[in-house]
Amino acid sequence: MQLLIVHRDAGFGNQMVQMVLDYTPHDCDLVSSDAAALTWAQGKSRCSLLLTQIEATGIDGFALGGSLSELFPSLQTMFLPSYAASEQRLEVTNTKVFPEPIDGERLLQAIAQADNAAAGTRDLFHVIDVLQMSCLSRKSGAVQVVKDRKTGLVFLRDGKIVQAEFGVERGTQALLEIVELDYVEFAYDESVRPSFEGISAPWDKTLIEAVVRNKEGKTTTSSWWRQMRA
Repeated sequence: MQLLIVHRDAGFGNQMVQMVLDYTPHDCDLVSSDAAALTWAQGKSRCSLLLTQIEATGIDGFALGGSLSELFPSLQTMFLPSYAASEQRLEVTNTKVFPEPIDGERLLQAIAQADNAAAGTRDLFHVIDVLQMSCLSRKSGAVQVVKDRKTGLVFLRDGKIVQAEFGVERGTQALLEIVELDYVEFAYDESVRPSFEGISAPWDKTLIEAVVRNKEGKTTTSSWWRQMRA
């Protein structure tokens, strides 16, 4: 499997490359910018995994992931955010987001999962990973999440969730239904704004509430189903 690491810090990036070479059988290259990554891609027939900073000088990880996925349709993507691991409020089991200090064992496990993914497997992220990553990265704009034919929009302002849309729903109820999608494809557009802001609670409180309500709903449904079968 061919990996590409995109990181502005050559010292850190080389450490990541060496870890991959020491503990996996995969090929791994390092570049320091989006432009260098696109130049690198022109000389490659395949790339299975992109591990990139979300943002740094010359790096826009979300945009780069989209560009390279057009060149390599089976590309899986993982992100290295600028915030610290201690800032995360919610933990995702099969995460594809690795803030510092990076958990090397979890990263190697994620690389192994990417290697085991069948050809043509979609590049899926847990919706909580996507939203938490966007909030902690202080993004503004809109995150679109897609699962099958279901599409949701979450609007951000300086890392705060200010509105959500899902079908006919708006606000917190829409966000709850978006969280229920679990694993999704996503896209980000910093230029999009909502027609009005319908969510005012802190982003972490809003997400935690949505996760709790989602779990409670599944528990209630499971209990009802067991009673029906009894």
